[in-house]
Amino acid sequence: MYGSPNQSYSKKMMLLGSGELGKEVIIEAQRLGIETIAVDRYEGAPAMQTAHRFHVIDMLDGRQLREVIEQEKPDLIVPEIEAIATDILLQLEEEGYNVVPTAYATQLTMDREGIRRLASEELKIPTAQYEFANSLEELKDAVAKIGTPCVIKPIMSSSGKGQSLCRTEEDIEKSWEEAINSGRGKSTRVIVEEFVHFDSEITLLTVRSASGTFYCKPIGHLQQDGDYILSWQPHEMSTEQIRQAEAIAKKVTDRIGGYGVFGVELFITSEEVYFSEVSPRPHDTGMVTLVTQELSEFALHVRAILGFPLEEIQLIAPGASHAVKSTIETNHYQISGVEEALTVPNTQVRLFGKPSANVGRRMAVALSKGETVESACERVKAAASQINVVEGE
Repeated sequence: MYGSPNQSYSKKMMLLGSGELGKEVIIEAQRLGIETIAVDRYEGAPAMQTAHRFHVIDMLDGRQLREVIEQEKPDLIVPEIEAIATDILLQLEEEGYNVVPTAYATQLTMDREGIRRLASEELKIPTAQYEFANSLEELKDAVAKIGTPCVIKPIMSSSGKGQSLCRTEEDIEKSWEEAINSGRGKSTRVIVEEFVHFDSEITLLTVRSASGTFYCKPIGHLQQDGDYILSWQPHEMSTEQIRQAEAIAKKVTDRIGGYGVFGVELFITSEEVYFSEVSPRPHDTGMVTLVTQELSEFALHVRAILGFPLEEIQLIAPGASHAVKSTIETNHYQISGVEEALTVPNTQVRLFGKPSANVGRRMAVALSKGETVESACERVKAAASQINVVEGE
């Protein structure tokens, strides 16, 4: 039974983290009559502009987090970012609150160490070799063990922030500073990964629901400075590669548990499929599903966490997405070129409405369909090239 938002019988969803992905989750939840509350560390976040209500708190402050949850008493607590006081979520779940997919999943996947050890050491899934370091000296030892080139990442970050490719010993100190300065939270621990010479890197959106586990078509993507810039769906893979990828995704997500969309990142080589990371929520590379699938990753996430039935996920057309990032830093920006971008056939544009622009910050996305993935990628690149973040007049 579902009531209307802001009424006594309403069903409440609280989003912890209110970026552009959260905004799409809020929109899909409201389509099903859900009362929505957005929470983030700054006012004016994208999802706050759409939610019924919002709160601004430090989500790493357990006292503030508990206070806002006890005040709102949501039926569903939906973490959208990693930087959250997960120990409080574990306590609240024991007290009867419903954390999506579970408080354990949120805690396990918020740092790379827990999920990497789970995949490699417990589940025996193929991964790149890895080491951890708590200081620059430990990092130098870890790089010596793994060898160069290697990838250095903060334990806790999202969208590739703080990630760098360490090619020589001379790069180690710079990589350390990049990881420590760009990671979320207060951790000074980093992971050093073997550089896997992969043919492609994909996201396999895996949906755990009351109807079982379903998989979206593989999404290929390119990164720039450790962050997604272009994604496309479907990514071409052999039948055997898809079988391996789905088997890995199911093993990991079954172990994590709970309902919802999981963004499982994998490296594909000619001989093996390697597990990289998993996010217990919609993935930035999955924004392409807004134009490629009958139900986007956001619609699938909301249906799954509400316990609604799902059926086989339908791809309606090949498509691509291209992030638009700021090259300037300002609190007074405008976005130009939208009209020109929309002259590209079968193209949409989403402006995120973030209150300020920072260098490298994702401010919009272009989305295009095509007869083939190749034509979709050509269109979306042409569209995105027209859009620019400029100083406000």
